[in-house]
Amino acid sequence: MFKPKTERIKQLAERFPERIRELEVIFDKKTNVYIDYANVRPWATKLGWHVDPKRLEQFLDSFNTISSIKFYQGTLTSDAESKQFVRDIKSLGYDLTTKLVKIMRLSIDVSSIPAGSPDILKNFIRAPLLKNLKLEAIEYLNNQLRELNRQGKKYLEDRKCNFDVEIGRDMLVDYAEHGIENFVLWSGDSDFADPLTQLIEDGKKVAVFATARRIAQNLVNS
Repeated sequence: MFKPKTERIKQLAERFPERIRELEVIFDKKTNVYIDYANVRPWATKLGWHVDPKRLEQFLDSFNTISSIKFYQGTLTSDAESKQFVRDIKSLGYDLTTKLVKIMRLSIDVSSIPAGSPDILKNFIRAPLLKNLKLEAIEYLNNQLRELNRQGKKYLEDRKCNFDVEIGRDMLVDYAEHGIENFVLWSGDSDFADPLTQLIEDGKKVAVFATARRIAQNLVNS
């Protein structure tokens, strides 16, 4: 079942045999892995990990029950490094899904609103919290934005590239059409609770790879 693809993986497997045995239980039948890479990067930064996609692919490919390693990553068209990373991922043997990253400009221009107005802040702070902030707090935050305006900053850029729909769809298609028995998800997003619950109810094995305090409660519950 486990046949190390490289000498380094062989050495690690000999050093940590109990980890290989644990994974052989998870990967005991036909398995697909789904890596939401935008979720992986923050974990790595927070924990001081270095997740090398090349070594990860070699390691997962060492288990002959893994049918496909699906990798989801956005592409920044204006960023050469981003485009090269996507090409590298595809060349490593991952089943890659990518799409363009949306860059949204969010105004922070407070020049035309009163000091106590929440009109700009509501784009960044959820309504239940904003409603409970004191007027002094709103005025303070607007003054901070006004200082950024004086420095020439009138908007912030927010990047968005969500693959929840694509991953959930791929899981259900792989179950219905490709005979996958085990589903390994690298993400802690709450949107996956429904497809994972359906898979579990239908007798499939599901494993979620995430870090503590980075996984939605409804995923834990399911």
